[in-house]
Amino acid sequence: MNKMARAGFRIALLQLKVGANKAQNIENALTKIRSAVTDKGARVVALPECFNSPYGTKHFPEYAEEVPTGETSRSLAAIAKELDIYLIGGTIPERCSTDNKLYNTCTVWSPDGALMAKYRKIHLFDINIPGGITFRESDVLTGGNKLATLAIDGAKIGIGICYDIRFDELARLYRNQGCDMLIFPGAFNMKTGPLHWELLARGRANDTQSYVATISPARDAGAGYIAWGHSMLVDPWAKVIAEAGEDEEMVVADVNLQMVDEVRAQIPIFSQRRTDLYTTNALEK
Repeated sequence: MNKMARAGFRIALLQLKVGANKAQNIENALTKIRSAVTDKGARVVALPECFNSPYGTKHFPEYAEEVPTGETSRSLAAIAKELDIYLIGGTIPERCSTDNKLYNTCTVWSPDGALMAKYRKIHLFDINIPGGITFRESDVLTGGNKLATLAIDGAKIGIGICYDIRFDELARLYRNQGCDMLIFPGAFNMKTGPLHWELLARGRANDTQSYVATISPARDAGAGYIAWGHSMLVDPWAKVIAEAGEDEEMVVADVNLQMVDEVRAQIPIFSQRRTDLYTTNALEK
């Protein structure tokens, strides 16, 4: 791959306010996407988990729509084409037309407005922390069973969603597939956010020697589920190079693919793994 192809790109992570009005949520996202491109020069724009709907099992059925025919998909496709960008469409509750099940789904749109990739959250968020938080996505959602990668300006990118970041095996599978970057729309809560949000982003970056982006909704203290915020971009040295606070905010940073190559050459853990003793492989589905 030539050096021009490995130059990189500018990415904007949009930490968006999310309310009960779906149309308003979508319109707010479109406004911020346009600003990220026209004001900041972003080539890639990434949205947070559940950006068109309040986060909660009671909300998912009401806000769910089909992909790519639903209003959110159509809006994202149109603005990606209008602005000539790659758009990581955060996540939306997806209602599948074939099985009528609900999924937590990330869509990715190309500069010509085509659906490049669709990733359904594999690891559902089912936890019980006494005195902290109890939440069961599996009450209404079904887990996905396929990884999703895409190519952007010489980079290969893997997609995960929120709780997926805790599973280093998934990150390893993406690294095995040659990914340079992992993108995780997510909404950690006020218990796990302070403890693990940055730790996991930096951990996955260190594990895979890749860029890692995490994109959260803005914090809303009055919501049923309160997101931690702190959307961030971590480089392949596992250094946080850009981070939001808790409010609605845009994080803009440059992804330098040469750094990926340099880190992997200087600390060659990929070739030094003892695959005679251990390995992580994807199972055919």
